[in-house]
Amino acid sequence: MTTTTFAYHQLFAFAERVFLAMGCPEADATLATEALLAADLRGVDSHGVARLSGYVRLWEAGRINARPRVGIVHETPSTATVDGDGGLGLVVGPRAMRIALQKAEVAGTGWVAVRNSNHFGIAGYHAMLALAQDMIGIALTNASPLVAPTHSLDRLLGTNPIAVAMPAGEQPDFVLDMATTTAANGKLEIAQRQNKPLPEGWAQDAEGQSSTDANAVKNGGALRPLGGATGSHKGYGLGAVVDILSGVLSGANYGPWVPPFVAFLPLPTDPVGQGLGHFFGAMRVDAFRPADEFKAHLDNWITTFRAAKAVPGERVLIPGDPERETAATRLLDGIPLLEAVVRDLEATGAKFGVKLG
Repeated sequence: MTTTTFAYHQLFAFAERVFLAMGCPEADATLATEALLAADLRGVDSHGVARLSGYVRLWEAGRINARPRVGIVHETPSTATVDGDGGLGLVVGPRAMRIALQKAEVAGTGWVAVRNSNHFGIAGYHAMLALAQDMIGIALTNASPLVAPTHSLDRLLGTNPIAVAMPAGEQPDFVLDMATTTAANGKLEIAQRQNKPLPEGWAQDAEGQSSTDANAVKNGGALRPLGGATGSHKGYGLGAVVDILSGVLSGANYGPWVPPFVAFLPLPTDPVGQGLGHFFGAMRVDAFRPADEFKAHLDNWITTFRAAKAVPGERVLIPGDPERETAATRLLDGIPLLEAVVRDLEATGAKFGVKLG
């Protein structure tokens, strides 16, 4: 499918101006843009500027507060519950992670549960905020219920990602960023735009049978948990843990009550909490052992795994390798966008008099 390539700074300027036009304060617009574009840079195209129009539609529907008063509603020296005041998750998430980092500075670890937020982009961006401070970062979020638990026809969970970032020394940092489903919903959206079938095991139809139709979820089916035909109970369990920590612990909605990302779907009429939920953790490495020792041994771990004998034609990767390599390439060569995404961005910009490119 045809793509057009844009420089990072072009997309950054465009998205930032759209967020400003929505009424975001300048600092929030910059923060939201940085979080959003982190996905495009790292090759997670499903969560980058392709979702910008979705945030705009949620704002138009009155479901995103462009000027939230994000605040702590309950805390201890090492924990906090944060209310996002209906703000962009792209803003609420980094602010909440900063609180976790501040608490970890004092107590060794910091843990923050968030309620009343919205979609926060890629989980990895938030976890990676810990790296510069020699901390381990953890970021979780629940999401729109598109996933059927093992043996279920009902959609009760989101793709509920888990991200963990750990600082290395000489080697690139370890960054795990994964959905608890076989694939994130954004991958289905890309397949729909490209008119391509899904790989086996990503989704099921309305009768619970495996489907390769990219529109299976739209037509009453569901995404499937990580683990495939015989191991989906493991992905189901991971997704459930993310939902409970993000939603039940924070006072956000959980399970089938999580608000949908798309504005055309109605909100649940019987909410069990406030908005969407996240959960963040920060662990100061030197609260466990000297940071230099840890990073030297993590380097050793990474080099040992890189040196593993690989099957012919392949190489053993460390979590974060593909995204890091993609980011380096795209900073130099630009970010390719599908024509359908370009048209969508141009239509979004036209609402505010903002031109793309």
